[in-house]
Amino acid sequence: MDKDEILFKPIYETGRGFYITFGILAVILLWALAMYINQVMVGLGPTGMNQPVTWGFYIVNFVFFIGISHAGTLISAILRLSKAEWRRPITRMAEVITAIVLVIGGLHPILDLGRPDRMMNLLESGRLQSPLLWDVTSITAYFTASTVYLYLPMIPDIARIRDRGGKLKWLYTFMAWGWQGTEYQQKVLNRAINILMVMVIPIAISVHTVISYIFSMTLQPGWHSTIFGPYFVVGAIFSGIAALMIVMMTFRKVYHLETYLKEIHFRYLSTLLLIMSLIWFYFTFSEYLTGVFGSEAHEMEVIKYKFSGPFAPFFWGMVLCNFVLPVTILSFRKFRTMTGIFVASVAVVIGMWLERLIIVVPSLASPRMDVPLGIYVPTILEWSLFAGGIAVFVMGFMLFSKFFPIISIWEIEEGRSHAAKEVEERIASYLPGP
Repeated sequence: MDKDEILFKPIYETGRGFYITFGILAVILLWALAMYINQVMVGLGPTGMNQPVTWGFYIVNFVFFIGISHAGTLISAILRLSKAEWRRPITRMAEVITAIVLVIGGLHPILDLGRPDRMMNLLESGRLQSPLLWDVTSITAYFTASTVYLYLPMIPDIARIRDRGGKLKWLYTFMAWGWQGTEYQQKVLNRAINILMVMVIPIAISVHTVISYIFSMTLQPGWHSTIFGPYFVVGAIFSGIAALMIVMMTFRKVYHLETYLKEIHFRYLSTLLLIMSLIWFYFTFSEYLTGVFGSEAHEMEVIKYKFSGPFAPFFWGMVLCNFVLPVTILSFRKFRTMTGIFVASVAVVIGMWLERLIIVVPSLASPRMDVPLGIYVPTILEWSLFAGGIAVFVMGFMLFSKFFPIISIWEIEEGRSHAAKEVEERIASYLPGP
């Protein structure tokens, strides 16, 4: 019996709850597809977008999902690079998040086009001066690198599934690339992982920086800011850590992985979440302080629209979810329980979505012309496509766990051998020789 047999349980044992949940999500996805087909046929009229608010849920969700993708490759790469041994049970979940949400987020600008065929205009007539072209290039590079970075560490575990046999042995045989676990193969694999690990960090940072350029390189009040690049990157890592902990807690509960996903992992990640919350508040405070201190007329109009106008509940809800709740919960040991960490993580995910909404809509709703302030109210169409994106995210994780171990088995075993060797070397360093 394999010592880590429980990690194969999702692959070979799928209960009734799996199919019921998957069926409900499939219905949501089909409804979203039907609504999108209707949008393609009749145009963007059924959405809540109009003049002057021409960007709504689609761009908000685009920035939100791409931001969550930083949970995976970036966090995983940094933890690998720093040789943090506690990373081993969580790296694969983080990398799967990246692959799934990049697909979801990358499709949202196409939803926003109304006519998907217009995407070809960017490929055929794209201008190098346009941040939109940079955005497509950086996301494509990020998706390619992160997918390879997810796949390579899976090869030893795929080979183990292949050796267990089954109906899909032919598929696992193909994906294992002849892996036999030799010393040479392990050396090549580790070298490839190390190379990708270094590559994906600047690529991941560039992605959300380029996304921020779409906003900051305009002269629109509330967007034209030099701080937007690092501000977006910080927000992406912030929301990514929170999303990762929600996924970890869910799989820990459903598949009884308490032995692998221990409380210490959540304590370490919650410390990172607390630090990112403080950094996020610093950037947010700096962003609005400079705007208020400058008191430029159009800039102040946007700020007042957020602070005390129609979007005030969303703005102060963002501050509550991204700063007040996580700092309060994670700063005190009595609140820093598994339940408290889960509440803080959910609050951050909600708060970061509100932040994207606060960035995108109010600036568009305050045109620099003598016209009334605009208002944006999303319709059932936009809510349906948002729900479809969430459904795809959950379904992607369910399908992945159905066919592959959600925790890297070979890395766990490698960590155990390293731990034993480290203890032996440490004792030998101060014990006298024979």
